[in-house]
Amino acid sequence: MYGNSQKTKPIYHFSDLEKDAQNAIRPEVFTYIQSGSGNEETLEDNVRAFRKWKIVPQFLHDVSILDLSISILGESYEHPFLLAPVGHLGAVHPNGELAVARAAKNTRVPFIGSTVTTFSLEEIARELGNTPRWFQLYWSKDRELTASLVKRAEKAGYSAILVTIDTPILGFREADLTNQFFPLREGYGSGNYFSDPVFRKRLKETPEENPDAAIEELLKIVFHPALSWKDLRFIRELTNLPIFLKGVLHPKDGRKALEYGMDGIVVSNHGGRQLDGVIASLDALPQIVKEVKGEIPILFDSGIRRGTDVLKAIALGATGVLLGRPYVYGLARNGFEGVVEVLDHFRNDIDVSLATAGKARISELDSTILVRG
Repeated sequence: MYGNSQKTKPIYHFSDLEKDAQNAIRPEVFTYIQSGSGNEETLEDNVRAFRKWKIVPQFLHDVSILDLSISILGESYEHPFLLAPVGHLGAVHPNGELAVARAAKNTRVPFIGSTVTTFSLEEIARELGNTPRWFQLYWSKDRELTASLVKRAEKAGYSAILVTIDTPILGFREADLTNQFFPLREGYGSGNYFSDPVFRKRLKETPEENPDAAIEELLKIVFHPALSWKDLRFIRELTNLPIFLKGVLHPKDGRKALEYGMDGIVVSNHGGRQLDGVIASLDALPQIVKEVKGEIPILFDSGIRRGTDVLKAIALGATGVLLGRPYVYGLARNGFEGVVEVLDHFRNDIDVSLATAGKARISELDSTILVRG
């Protein structure tokens, strides 16, 4: 069962959006999106961390014209958020990433494509048109395949590479284990692999001839437990695109990213989906900002649900944020239209939140507008 792509009553509150998405898709698919790893402490802490900070507005400032734009490595973006890379979206809606890409184009929101998408990165790029796009890389055990994915992303117009570093192996996701739902095994994350010439030459039969054998090969090589800092030299030499490390939680890793020539980092605990009991992303942010000292942009991921979350993350030093689960719920609820609705409401929420905090520009935000609650 999927969203019906018909006119539906607008939904603004995250919990209502979540409930509606739950009613629109298979239970095991909803659980995959909604759940975290282990006892889901980190999943809850990511949201709870925002409540520790309270905004102290200052009024009688002209907020008649608002500027939500941010700049990342010299590129200006109209909104302070990008669409986080989320895999396996074909399980959520038949049009999966293509519907999300069309919504990103419609709303002028930058899109970050996952490695484990149902559709190929080239198909997604065509749907995006001129919309800014980045590519998130799961570094495969197969180095030649990793190189092929990066080169394909370059050719398809992706303008940055996000290397996910917090997934040497898949986290202990008890909800998915209980449901025995593994979307990669079901083929929902195979689009980039099945279309890749390097991956295809590893197979005795094509994915079209023997999809089960192709999936088994994919499962053998998708993650790279032996990946280390020294491997970053390979990708640094491979591409001239900016490289971000996604999954940074320790200040020392922020410093090492600089030492290894990375262009940016994403402070993230994978939305609470990898190691349970780790620090909330927002709690990790200030110390990483202090360590990096503005030398490279710091994006923020995990726990963003509403406009005030964006303000708080940026006030604590993030350059911009990544939005994940909310837009996926919109996709589940109503396909392309559902994603557009979520993005429009989210953008309006940021707009109103900024004005009612007494600021006209996102760039004016800093820690002086916050106190610990």
